[in-house]
Amino acid sequence: MIPDAPVIGVTAESAEQATVYARVIERCGGAPRVLLPEIQRAEPGTGEPIGGLLVCGRQYADSPERQCGTRQMQGTVESPIIMAALDNDLPVLCIGQGMHTLNLAMGGGLVEDISGHAVVKQDGEAVSSYHRIFISPGSKLAAVVGSGGFVRVNSRHGQGVRHAQKSSMLMASAYSAEDGVIEALESTRHRWVIAVQFHPERRTELPPHFYRLFEVLVQRGRERTASSP
Repeated sequence: MIPDAPVIGVTAESAEQATVYARVIERCGGAPRVLLPEIQRAEPGTGEPIGGLLVCGRQYADSPERQCGTRQMQGTVESPIIMAALDNDLPVLCIGQGMHTLNLAMGGGLVEDISGHAVVKQDGEAVSSYHRIFISPGSKLAAVVGSGGFVRVNSRHGQGVRHAQKSSMLMASAYSAEDGVIEALESTRHRWVIAVQFHPERRTELPPHFYRLFEVLVQRGRERTASSP
């Protein structure tokens, strides 16, 4: 492990889900600390301080529960750790359902059924669908990936966020070109908080510069750790 590797907390629903993202953090020079729901209830203050947070979110697509209220309650499982990270102005990156989790934690809601964005069946296997999004020039997301404008991304969600459900504490920085569904959120109240609906960890499905989201998270985590007393 790199000697000055910053500790990046990784919230996940399961160890299997966490492993994918933990490996990404390691490749980018960070030291992942997996935060499963049962581990989050462990005694606070143990281990090295976290320098950043990666929120993978929870997988709602196969849940039999369809009421938005139930989903919102499920989405708040990670809320305490997200709010603690925000209170300490840690760098935070939310991926996929993690974008929903951030929006819920900050008082927003969800649209239950977003057509045309879910995975599709191909030879019996669930694979990503694709669509174009527009990234707002001048946003933090645009600064990370190199530019704003239109780009093709993957899509693996059945729920989503429109402006009516967006937290008032977050700014939309990317939209689906087809239907205006929000594809990225970021905080204007914190130094670096970005949430994206697509999945940059699936490297073959997106332009390579989107992987910089993880690289910059680790970089910001390193800076945050170095500046801590």
